[in-house]
Amino acid sequence: MTVVRGAPPPEDPPRSVSIVELEERIASLDPETRAAAERIFSVTTTVGRLDPPVEMREWITKQFGSVDAVIAQTVVRVTNLVTFEGALFNDLRARRPAEVKGGADTRETIEKARGDPFCHPESGTPADTFGRIKGAHGITASNVAKYDGYHGVLVFDDHDPLVPMTDDVIRDRLVTARRWAQAAHDDDPAARYYFLLWNCLWRAGGSIVHGHMQMTATRGMHYPKIEQLRQQAIAYDERHQRDYFDDLWRVHEALGLGVERGGARVFASLTPVKESEVVILGRAGEDEVTLAPAIALAIGAFRARGVVAYNFALFLPPLSTDGNDWRRFPPQARLVDRGDPANKTSDIGAMELYAASVVAADPFRVVEALQS
Repeated sequence: MTVVRGAPPPEDPPRSVSIVELEERIASLDPETRAAAERIFSVTTTVGRLDPPVEMREWITKQFGSVDAVIAQTVVRVTNLVTFEGALFNDLRARRPAEVKGGADTRETIEKARGDPFCHPESGTPADTFGRIKGAHGITASNVAKYDGYHGVLVFDDHDPLVPMTDDVIRDRLVTARRWAQAAHDDDPAARYYFLLWNCLWRAGGSIVHGHMQMTATRGMHYPKIEQLRQQAIAYDERHQRDYFDDLWRVHEALGLGVERGGARVFASLTPVKESEVVILGRAGEDEVTLAPAIALAIGAFRARGVVAYNFALFLPPLSTDGNDWRRFPPQARLVDRGDPANKTSDIGAMELYAASVVAADPFRVVEALQS
């Protein structure tokens, strides 16, 4: 390297922060933010050790980079003490051998599926009894195999679910889906609990390749996980006289895990349900359309990292009053990476179903994609 006399020495590249440092980073926060972190999160760091036989060392080095990386593995466990969501982080798991790979290329599969019923929705899909809702970038249909009384589909105008989506496209699809929910509610005023989801590609549970979201409107009470979150937020406020969602954002932002976009708060979750979960918080009293720029940001960040299969969900207060307190419940979206569609090994096992999520993706790497 050539050194120019009198020139300042070259700066070292900024050191990346890691989830391994989480306990220390929380301890270094200002007192109020640290108190919020300690109210919400329990963090423990441990080291898992093993003694591999000589015969394994070459394979370990090839697969994981070095034997030392495997002999002592740092595992960080984070538990949300309010919601009891939890995750176990070990980035070494991202380098596990995937011995069961699938067949067709994702792009090839998408192209071969052109001409499916969603490519001509008005003749290839049923309508709801209250009709279809048309937007600039999609049209609704009634789901043939329903998992609730009102269960619709928003069929995208683009067959390819991986076509980049702008803020305006996201906004239009949110508005169209909301119009469907309102039509269902008008048809049955008791069906006031609206839920929007998107399973992108088969790895994420999508049975049809063509881009589409799904909407439900249910009766009686909201779906259990959403109602549970509402009650947990109220209990937190009653116990600490603090807004749970504001504190959750405050901690993530102070740790360098959050960004803002269009007024919405976006962060890489410390307790992801699975890989690279991003949470988007609006403001109480606003509607979900305000989240459109932040949703576009999160999806764009996923795509930039090569993520093509993901789950998206939207949590909202009911369409009409139900006698419960939803004042502290902001519109919020969640997005999670479901892994390589070519990998036949499931990303969810007994740990995720019955204990806690096991995660390879470091939230501090996830937020770098959001920031860039």
